[in-house]
Amino acid sequence: QVQLVESGGGLVQAGGSLRLSCAASGRTIDRYSMGWFRQAPGKEREFVTAISWSGGNRNYADSVKGRFTISRDNVKNTVSLQMNGLNPEDTAVYYCAADRTYWITSTYSGEYAYWGQGTQVTVSS
Repeated sequence: QVQLVESGGGLVQAGGSLRLSCAASGRTIDRYSMGWFRQAPGKEREFVTAISWSGGNRNYADSVKGRFTISRDNVKNTVSLQMNGLNPEDTAVYYCAADRTYWITSTYSGEYAYWGQGTQVTVSS
């Protein structure tokens, strides 16, 4: 079992930045791909970004490419999401997730076995 806890969400003005963190416990995450998903009110959960176990492969949704950066520290057992150039459309609950197929950066939420409780990101215009 992997327990995931997100932090770093909050309220920010359009154009601002936030850095989300995901702390893992229970097992080391060095054999998991890690992903971030988000869900806005009234919408389905959507893929944001994912990173393979070594950090060698990263995958981004088109809507965040060039603005968001995912990184990981397998020693500290953490994953981070640096979000720059935020706009109101980025407002959502952001979830960290772990995928056992550690060599793949899947965009499909069903591939991910473990999920955090989410952290709210609100971007005001």
